[in-house]
Amino acid sequence: MSFLNRNLSRTIKAAVRGKHTLPKLPYDYGALAPIISKDILEVHHGKHHQTYVNNLNAVEEQMTEAHSKKDVNKVVELSKNYAFNWGGHLNHSIYWQNLSPTKSEPSADLKKAIEEQFSSFEQFKKDLSALSVGVQGSGWGWLGFNKKSKKLQILAVSNQEPLQAVTGLVPLFAIDVWEHAYYLQYKNVRAKYVEAIWDIANWKDISDRYAEAICN
Repeated sequence: MSFLNRNLSRTIKAAVRGKHTLPKLPYDYGALAPIISKDILEVHHGKHHQTYVNNLNAVEEQMTEAHSKKDVNKVVELSKNYAFNWGGHLNHSIYWQNLSPTKSEPSADLKKAIEEQFSSFEQFKKDLSALSVGVQGSGWGWLGFNKKSKKLQILAVSNQEPLQAVTGLVPLFAIDVWEHAYYLQYKNVRAKYVEAIWDIANWKDISDRYAEAICN
């Protein structure tokens, strides 16, 4: 019941603050080419992410109504749909910020942590790439921060599971391996897309997330 209460609380707060909206990209649709084409970005952001936002707003309205009627069965019925679309909205919002057309490097603190835990930065890239490529079906490869152990971790999740809610890890860097993220350009060669994504990783954003995670 505590899980339901937390979700209902979010629903009520969302109703008060208004509708979820599609976040604007911090770059133009064509800015990540040739790694991610303009066509992919327009479809991925403008259609797929927008759909998660639309569905999330719709299901929150339904959950708020169910809560007002004390219809717990309806809340349970809606909870999977809520979690899926909330995860899709959250994951993509992080993903867009994790990418940039401007070259950057990890902060000294983040680079040191990566090298200590993965033996080298290149080994870290290989490990996270292999994990992401190996996701069965749709999902995400993540670099996260474990607040209990104070360590970095890499992990793959299925579908639109939100990393922190499911694993407790603070999300730092996301690799989206749903087919809509790359298929128009890379066809079924997921490994080529994952290899290329490192060239547009926004290490300023990732490093800022790390700095915030270790302080909180």
